[in-house]
Amino acid sequence: MISHYFDYKSPYAYLAQEETRALEDLPGVSVEWLPLTLDIPSFLGAAELDESGRDTVQTRNAHQWRRVRYAYMDCRREANRRGLVIRGPQKIFDSSLAHIAFLYARERGDFRPFHEAVYERFWRRELDIEDAAAIEKLLGACGVEACGFADYRIGEGRLERDRIQREAESHGVFGVPSYRVDGELFWGAERLPRVRERIRARSSHGGKDES
Repeated sequence: MISHYFDYKSPYAYLAQEETRALEDLPGVSVEWLPLTLDIPSFLGAAELDESGRDTVQTRNAHQWRRVRYAYMDCRREANRRGLVIRGPQKIFDSSLAHIAFLYARERGDFRPFHEAVYERFWRRELDIEDAAAIEKLLGACGVEACGFADYRIGEGRLERDRIQREAESHGVFGVPSYRVDGELFWGAERLPRVRERIRARSSHGGKDES
């Protein structure tokens, strides 16, 4: 089992999804998809833009703004190559609700339609991932029976998301996309070739698929 950590508000994680899905095509490989809710203000500062594009919070320093602007430029450049749309959000979203909805969909079967729809719509600015009604509507549109989501999101789902968060942190996970293979952590889509190398090496030695 390969553990893959993602966050819907990470453009780099969005761009890594296609290659991550391709890992499941490798012989004897399964991927455990795990949401990780990043606390972006803790390392990049808080920000929220008004309609004119002015930051109304103004706690992010110049260095942090340079990093953020480069990251979005870099991701848009890659997205354009693939025909994807990445429009920078106007604020830093709390993605925990969408992550709980992912867990809800996963428990009920095929999570992929919902997972892909969240990424695509969020980065087009067509989905507010903090809006419970919008998330519940999207679950239904993706074929997931949503009548139990209201209770799940404040009970079992919240506890499960918190458990995954604690476990990830105990394993040293700090960012997304991340991958754990045989207990070893790989961070960033650029490390996917190393993930594949580790899988091949394990297969050549008759290793089992374990995280």
